[in-house]
Parts: sequence; C-alpha cells; structure tokens
Amino acid sequence: MEIKTIGVVGAGQMGNGIAQVAAQTGYNVVMTDITDELAQKGLGAIEKFLTKSVSKGKISEDDKSAVLSRIEATGDINAHKKCDVIIEAATENIDLKKKIFQQLDELAKPEAILATNTSSISITLLAAATKRPNKVVGMHFMNPVPIMKLVELIRGLPTDDESFALIKELSEKMGKTTTVSADYPGFIVNRILMPMINEAFYTLMEGIGKPEDIDTGLKLGCNHPMGPLALADLIGLDTCLSIMNVLHSGLGDAKYRPCPLLVKHVEAGWLGRKCGRGVYSY
Repeated sequence: MEIKTIGVVGAGQMGNGIAQVAAQTGYNVVMTDITDELAQKGLGAIEKFLTKSVSKGKISEDDKSAVLSRIEATGDINAHKKCDVIIEAATENIDLKKKIFQQLDELAKPEAILATNTSSISITLLAAATKRPNKVVGMHFMNPVPIMKLVELIRGLPTDDESFALIKELSEKMGKTTTVSADYPGFIVNRILMPMINEAFYTLMEGIGKPEDIDTGLKLGCNHPMGPLALADLIGLDTCLSIMNVLHSGLGDAKYRPCPLLVKHVEAGWLGRKCGRGVYSY
C-alpha cells in the first residue's frame, strides 16, 4: 500500500507535532479534534513553530507555506475517510481511545492502518475494539515531536507483518529512529522513565530536596538534559499519573504506586506547562 494521506486524531501538543512532521515529510495530513476551534488552535501551534524555524534560518518562508498547505484541520472525524494511515493522539485514557478506535474502524477504508501514539496502554486491547486488529500498531512519538528523534514501535498480539513494516518505513521516512517494544504496560521508555519521575515526586514530598535541587542533581549528576520534575511539567502531570496508573494496575507491583503528591497536583489542576502551573510556575 502506498501511503499518501495521514490522519492525526487530536490536535494537542503531540497531535500537532505529529501532523507537522508528517506534512514536512511531504504527506497530505488531516488533523482533527473534537471541535473546529481546537483543530485550528493546533494548526496555529504548527504555524508558530514554523515561523520560529524561518526566523532561525532553518527553513524558508516558501517551505513554511508548503507545509501548512498540506494540513487540513477540522472538527469532523469523518474527514479521515480518505486517509491511508490514521494516528490517534488523544488523551491517555483507555475508554476514550477505545471509543476513537471503534469510530475510526467504522469510517476508515478497509486497507487503512490504525496507529496509536499511546505511551503506555495495551495495543492488543485497543486492537480488540476494531474489526481490523491485524492493522493496529503502536507508534509512540516522543515530546516535542518535531525535535525528538525516537519513535517507539509496538505490535499487538494480532498485528500483521505488513502493517508493522509499513509503519516502520513511515517512521523512518519522517526522519525518526525506531525501537521495537513488546506490548507490556509502559513499553520500554515509560517503563523506565515514569518510575524515575514518580520517585522524584516522592523525593520532593518527603522533603529530601527542593524542586530545583532535585532537577539540578539529575541534570548534572546523571547528565540528563532536563530534570525529572521539569520534564514531568513538560509532559503533563495528568499524563504522568495516567501512565503510572497503567503500570500499577497492569503489572500489579507496589513499586509503581503513584506518589500521593503527584496525585494532589493533578487534583489541584496543576498539570504543568500547558496550564501555567505544575511543580513550577510558568
């Protein structure tokens, strides 16, 4: 199958990043969200990123215009009927993702591949919500998508070789390096990363260090480009909590219990950069 048009469900931070990279690669892109307003907001974020790239001399004004011309942003999920691959990039919520996959399965053309940007949820579980489980693949991009080089690929139990190979080829055409993970909670990256972030919250909760000291310690002591608490704010504390809940329930080990302080931040609506306050204020 030749991939010409890529759909992205969700125009938030991850969705608009995926849409941008796909359009920069030369694909036609359909980016949807629950309303036209949210879809246009995502398109605005792409335009802002590209404008900065022009000002830095990384791309030309013509390049920017060409990328934007390849992106259709809409609140109508039926616009994905023409897509060859549809990448779901909605909130990390099992019930929501299953509902989206059921919708996509009904409207997408029979040969279309359905991919998910989930960072922790079972690909096999999402595939079971469709009548094409062999064509469902995990395609976990890293944040921010236009900058981070990795795509973590996950095949569900029924994923066929052809679909997996096409998604791997697509990822590489988009300039990404791929790794392959088995379909277990958190996959590779978040199975390791999220417990570290969770432990940083325990370290903060127990008064072992202030946020700046914890982050500086990991940056300079472990040569990390960003401290775990600042990274949590970038990812979104609600997303971090959702992943920890998936790890805790899926693996059944107490070491994955979400830190109560992380839970409290989410309850307070302190979700990180996207809302102006998390561990830090923005």
